[in-house]
Amino acid sequence: MNQPNIPVALTIAGSDSGGGAGIQADLRTFAFHCVHGTSAVTCVTAQNTLGVTRVDAISGEGVAAQIRAVVDDIGVQAAKTGMLLNGEIIGSVVSQVEAVNIPNLVVDPVMVSRTGAQLIDDQSVKLLKHELVPRALITTPNRYEAQIFTGWEINCLDGMKAAAEKIFTDLQPQAVLVKGGGMSGEARGIDVFFDGNKLEVLTTENIPTKNTHGTGCTLSAAIAANLARQQDLFTAVVNAKLYVTNALKYALNIGSGQGPVGHFFPLLSQDYFN
Repeated sequence: MNQPNIPVALTIAGSDSGGGAGIQADLRTFAFHCVHGTSAVTCVTAQNTLGVTRVDAISGEGVAAQIRAVVDDIGVQAAKTGMLLNGEIIGSVVSQVEAVNIPNLVVDPVMVSRTGAQLIDDQSVKLLKHELVPRALITTPNRYEAQIFTGWEINCLDGMKAAAEKIFTDLQPQAVLVKGGGMSGEARGIDVFFDGNKLEVLTTENIPTKNTHGTGCTLSAAIAANLARQQDLFTAVVNAKLYVTNALKYALNIGSGQGPVGHFFPLLSQDYFN
């Protein structure tokens, strides 16, 4: 029996032992969207809902080998990057993106946590900004990452709009999505999309929950999955934001800290969320 071709997406990111973010969140998100998920692990973390206690990097050669193994045999219709950890890994990813011509690249520039803590060193930030982001179909910085990209303090919706335009102009991805999850007031949860022509403010229902671990990973993975399914970029972004909103509605109250969003919420009984 001949099987139809199934869309394939690749995540290049770190492993989260707690299962809420990183590779684990991305693969769940791909599966939800009926996309076959492949992966290149950049680092292995020991973490749970309370935080990260250890990080072990994979070598740049090891990351490159994973990417080549997937692309050479299976092929991918879209890819996303997450935590790249250091300059060696970033350089390796850039070289592979060029060498194998990865399409529909979504760069989640994981540099700063939602609380404002910088996660990679300054040299790695420069490589990410000037080598990887310009190769992206879209980059999805949070508030603090957008501040690093622009050098501006961002405190309001107008600041997010200006930042999206500046990032597009200065770093030259094909589109930018500035995320407002770390904002306060009227801008909280609002995202700004800009592709050089269209400046759109994306709003959805604001979900009051402490269990938001993995939202950034999940959003970028959902965009990549939608692109693999041949949606146009703006539609892919809008649908990804809706998916994340629904996952937040059904976030999992597990562990003693910040639980993950409910990637597979349609499969669970309502009893899980009471």
